[in-house]
Amino acid sequence: MSTLYTSDFISLRTAPWAVFALLALGACHRQAPSAAPPALVLASPVHSYSGIGAGESIRYPVEAAARYSNAMSFRVAGKLIERNVRLGDSVHKGQVVARLDPVDAQKQAASAKAAFDAAEHRLVFAKQQQDRDQAQFAQNLIAVNQLEQTQDAYAAALAEHEQSAAQLVVARNNLQYNTLVADHDGLITSENADTGQVVSAGQAVYGLAWTGDTDVILDAAAGDLGRITVGQAASVTFPALPGRRFEARVREVAPAADPQSRTYRVKLTLAEPGPAVRFGMTGDATLSRVATAGNTAREAPVFKVPATAIFHHGKDPAVWVIRPTDSTLELRPVTVGSYSERGTTVTGGLRDGDNVVLAGVHTVYAGQSVKQARPLFDGEADGDVAEPAAALNAATPINAAATPINAATTPINAAEAR
Repeated sequence: MSTLYTSDFISLRTAPWAVFALLALGACHRQAPSAAPPALVLASPVHSYSGIGAGESIRYPVEAAARYSNAMSFRVAGKLIERNVRLGDSVHKGQVVARLDPVDAQKQAASAKAAFDAAEHRLVFAKQQQDRDQAQFAQNLIAVNQLEQTQDAYAAALAEHEQSAAQLVVARNNLQYNTLVADHDGLITSENADTGQVVSAGQAVYGLAWTGDTDVILDAAAGDLGRITVGQAASVTFPALPGRRFEARVREVAPAADPQSRTYRVKLTLAEPGPAVRFGMTGDATLSRVATAGNTAREAPVFKVPATAIFHHGKDPAVWVIRPTDSTLELRPVTVGSYSERGTTVTGGLRDGDNVVLAGVHTVYAGQSVKQARPLFDGEADGDVAEPAAALNAATPINAAATPINAATTPINAAEAR
């Protein structure tokens, strides 16, 4: 009886150990949990600019225009009877572009010519009379007063001759002014009078844009004037000429603002416009920073990222950077130079080529394994990727939502493995 109790007691003591052994054996055959898939993040490499403040690029819409232009008009009044060019035609220096009715001017010129001929005859007669009287006075054949009268008549005839000659020149000029001639090679940009219309002196008939130097014009805000100087280099592109870039330099900065727009007119001259650049074309000009003497050695790299890439770690700004070795995230503190509606200027903390997360910075964590997705408009404009980044982040909410779950389950799996 005692033997039975002893065996039962031994079996009861060994039972928990057997159960533990069975559980351990089952744990050994349990499969390890699968690793969480990499989260998809929108990221892009950043590149530095060439100095302090250079990241603040100045970009404005521009319009191509001729450096010199003028309104073509008649210098006399008259009836327009002929127009030889039309809008958009090219003209050459000395080319006749329009005519007025010349009948009245021709008659005035003929009358002036007749008056000049009469004055010339009177001058010849007065000269002959003066020579005769001088010879007779030398022989004491005439009195002094008669010689003086002859000399006075000659002086009057000479003055009348000069007056009629000047009037003849004016009449001939008026006749010539009835013909409108191009003073320079150029392009007709406007037509302001029709055939048969009576125009006044100085009334515009055509607009002429001179060929040669081509300007691009922009209206700058007052806050950007400190970064725009005469001689500053710029790069100009036109949507009508894809793939082409034109070099330009600032030629003129208006000293006063436009009274309506309160902007300042800035004119840039294209270095080599070519025939492809037509007047009135619209495009964009990006003005480069003018280097100042002695600041080259102190220049530091400057980066520009979208505002959505900034993660505030407490009070300090930071960005998420993808490590190139293992594609995991690293929170990098940065120094922000300025904020604007087009992006954020970073003056410290980044290196050239770093892959920076552009959106969804509050849904990731340090050390997370990620897969990089490039923005749709990557490289077209700095700071303009925030909208496509937000769109892609909103279109993939599953990965963002799954990330915290993976992070939470990781410690549990590690405890079970131990």
